[in-house]
Amino acid sequence: MTTRRNRLLLAAAAALLAFLTDQATKLWALDALWPPYQVVVEVLPVWNLRLGFNTGVTFGMFRDSAAEAVWLLVLIKLGVVAFLLWWLWRGETRVEALALGLIVGGAMGNVLDRVRIGAVVDFLDWHYAGWHWPTFNMADVAIVCGVALLLFASMRPPRAA
Repeated sequence: MTTRRNRLLLAAAAALLAFLTDQATKLWALDALWPPYQVVVEVLPVWNLRLGFNTGVTFGMFRDSAAEAVWLLVLIKLGVVAFLLWWLWRGETRVEALALGLIVGGAMGNVLDRVRIGAVVDFLDWHYAGWHWPTFNMADVAIVCGVALLLFASMRPPRAA
């Protein structure tokens, strides 16, 4: 059994790593891929780097209506982060702490974008045969990895006491 202090330190390290990786890669993308939507760098036949700005929510949904509600989206995201921190405080495993740390760090990276520029910076563009997955960023990668870890942990049988 790990102590709460160790779990919180693990979560803080994961959150910080996710946040810093996200912000560093977005700064690079803003510099290297300008102007938005025009510069495309092919990394693999199915993967491009292409700068874009998401004013909507997940996968750009509600892009038109959400663009005018930046502060509402920021408040909602901060509410979710507060809930995740409460969950983290009550958590009992390292996997849970790592997962929640990744989600919090990713969420805060996207919140900072909305506060700074009113949209989330995206630049990872996966595609195949003319079909494009919505462009995303490293914060989104951290969030998805964190959610996957939580799902994985929830499927494991509980340990015997």
